[in-house]
Amino acid sequence: MSNSKPLLPVKSDFVFKLIFGDQKNVDILADFLKSVLDIPDEEYDRLTVVDPHVKKEFKDDKYGIFDVKIHTRSGNVIQVEIQVEPIPDMIPRIIYGQSKMVTEQIKSGQDWGVINKVVSIIILDYDFVKGTEQYHHKFRNRTEDGIEFTDLTEINTLELSKLPSDTDSSALWNWMKFIKSDDGEVLDMIAERNPQIRKAVGVLKELSADERTRMLFDEREKARRDVASRMAGARRDGHIDVAKNLVKMGMTIDSIIQATGLSKEEIKSLQNT
Repeated sequence: MSNSKPLLPVKSDFVFKLIFGDQKNVDILADFLKSVLDIPDEEYDRLTVVDPHVKKEFKDDKYGIFDVKIHTRSGNVIQVEIQVEPIPDMIPRIIYGQSKMVTEQIKSGQDWGVINKVVSIIILDYDFVKGTEQYHHKFRNRTEDGIEFTDLTEINTLELSKLPSDTDSSALWNWMKFIKSDDGEVLDMIAERNPQIRKAVGVLKELSADERTRMLFDEREKARRDVASRMAGARRDGHIDVAKNLVKMGMTIDSIIQATGLSKEEIKSLQNT
């Protein structure tokens, strides 16, 4: 019987950055980016990971988001982020991140021509783009009839939840499968198709066997669950306050259930308070 520990999930932002956000793994990162983006190959000749350090302790910010920010050979800026659970106002958040990557490039007195292309790659483990089963979408600034305003900004969304179970034989499908799966046999299978995925699987196995990395991952997950629990509690408290007011107004139980999502028993208990 094997004593090996289960593989850590790549779709954890903590683990994702340890693999893709480490400068020594830049060849892994480049191969992944090539599967997503349509930019000249020479741009990958010199990739620089900005702020390659993952926070080792979570004293001040237990739930900070770990993204990977990269500069290409000509100075284009690429930001990769993974988001497992839906968060409010995701679209404004993406736009804010893009705007920040633009404004960070220019200082007072500089010419507008110094601004390089900014690209966001957002990996999500839930359905984000409605009305389609396509898992990769590329958004650019174009008119309704397809005339492009500029190629300076680009947003790519990758939805793990829509990844088809059968391979479509593309490099992107294989990388998405690597990110999505925590099954060692599946990962070993796709590793045979791509030497960089093979290397990434090796890095994942090393991380998964490291006790300190597992401890930090566990701390990260505990912090995430604590935040989710607090948020759920706050929402529930808010619904209870609303329900109390609706009870006082004489609204029917069925209407209060529809308005708040509370159970009939919970609302009945409020009628007696």
